Amino acid sequence: MRAAVLEEHGEPLSVQEVDYPEPGPDQVVVETEACGICRSDWHAWRGDWEWMGISPSPGQILGHEPAGVVSSVGGDVETLSEGDRVTVPFHLGDGTCPYCQNGHSNVCETSMPLGFLDAAPGAFAEAFPVREADFNATKLPEGVAFEEMAALGCRFMTAYHGLVDRAEIRPGDSVAIHGCGGVGLSAVHIADALGAVPIAVDVQDEKLDRARELGAAATVNGAEVDNVPGEVQIANDGQGVDVAVDALGIQETCSNAVKSLGKTGTHVQIGLTEGDTGGELSLPVDQMTLQEIDFHGSYGMPLVRYDELFRLIERGTLEPQKIIGETLSLDEAPQTLASMDDFETIGIPVINEF
Repeated sequence: MRAAVLEEHGEPLSVQEVDYPEPGPDQVVVETEACGICRSDWHAWRGDWEWMGISPSPGQILGHEPAGVVSSVGGDVETLSEGDRVTVPFHLGDGTCPYCQNGHSNVCETSMPLGFLDAAPGAFAEAFPVREADFNATKLPEGVAFEEMAALGCRFMTAYHGLVDRAEIRPGDSVAIHGCGGVGLSAVHIADALGAVPIAVDVQDEKLDRARELGAAATVNGAEVDNVPGEVQIANDGQGVDVAVDALGIQETCSNAVKSLGKTGTHVQIGLTEGDTGGELSLPVDQMTLQEIDFHGSYGMPLVRYDELFRLIERGTLEPQKIIGETLSLDEAPQTLASMDDFETIGIPVINEF
């Protein structure tokens, strides 16, 4: 089968023929119908995350935002059959640890990130295997298309989990989203759809234009102002916002997000850092203490929350397809991934031709 394979960190992926996967006893193999290209793939491709033990080796197949059709089923799998339309989380759980059993499968004790480790080949390929398939593979409702599911991927789901489960946004809440890549634009759309008031921050007018199309009540171009938190507060009638999201994971966006909050506000950290940080950013801790600001991380979304998200999509409340920036072929994936060096992608690129 064809797959886009990592040969060296920072060098273009190589589209080549590789062996078709065979399912282990607890596994299924899924033929890929669509897969998003995510900034997390870009981080792994660059080798940014060695500090956390995630550094894909040569030969790794990336891709962790898939949807497809089950093509073969391991002997111990009980709930899935050939032909089932499925998706899987990027954080493959074991289904047995206390976190999986208590509804927090996104932080499974033995979580295996799809596409980032040798034991979990990804979905930049015609097919990919899924561990603990009875637990991890979720059947798609008929009303959810493959491209739509790939757009949900890790970015839309992480934004939903961050805003709804972690920040517990309510209608009327002001929400400042710092960074309007795929996850940031997802957060803009989700906040607007759920009745909150999103304020989008980025340094590219094209991304801010897209944010307004998705429901941003106001935008701030961080490249054109001296005081980003101050401009956010001006856009919010002179008040600090209720919720702030760092959707990028660099020092500037993290700090600006926290500083844009009002008293008792909530910060949600979605963006992960680049390699030279070692996973650490500094924070305005005195402000956070004196203003009783809450700081939450948001990583993926527990499997038990999928049904709620699917219902909102089927009702038309949420429309993840609006975040898709482009659809492309597997052959175009290497260049699209490399273009993220310059933050050129707008919205979520989705591979739908393999």
